[in-house]
Amino acid sequence: MIEEQSVIKVGMADLNVGSHDKVIRTTGLGSCVGLTLYDPEKKLGGMAHVMLPSSEIAREGKLNIAKFADTAIPELLSRLLSLGAIRSRIVAKMAGGSQMFAFAGGNDTMRIGPRNVESCKRTLENLNIPLLAEDTGGSYGRTIEIACSSGLLYIRSVQKGVKEL
Repeated sequence: MIEEQSVIKVGMADLNVGSHDKVIRTTGLGSCVGLTLYDPEKKLGGMAHVMLPSSEIAREGKLNIAKFADTAIPELLSRLLSLGAIRSRIVAKMAGGSQMFAFAGGNDTMRIGPRNVESCKRTLENLNIPLLAEDTGGSYGRTIEIACSSGLLYIRSVQKGVKEL
């Protein structure tokens, strides 16, 4: 059992970083994507709970950069680099991006989960960060944790049990 004091919680539209003995956790991933970045030599990890694919659709006054794939991932990378991570060693994993509800007509606007996944992949590609593994899609919720000591990503869901990436 992981001691709660070593757990860094990441809320919805939030991001955070940790090192060594810390575990970073986010819960309630449905259409949202939990994206992790990790430097295996420095044992530095970070996680973003991405809600929406692009900041271009932001309507709020002050932009929450953790909410959107195109702004959260560069910020997460910046925070890891400021802690001493080496950019060329950083790798990514992600989970979530479910299509929680079926909508008639195939309207792209309602495909939030798949669009979140596509936007995360495009942003990683633009930043030249390799995506090592993913558990995305489906129609179920997930909770994920990354262990900063190993970079292992644990994915829990009611329907699928526990997976390791």
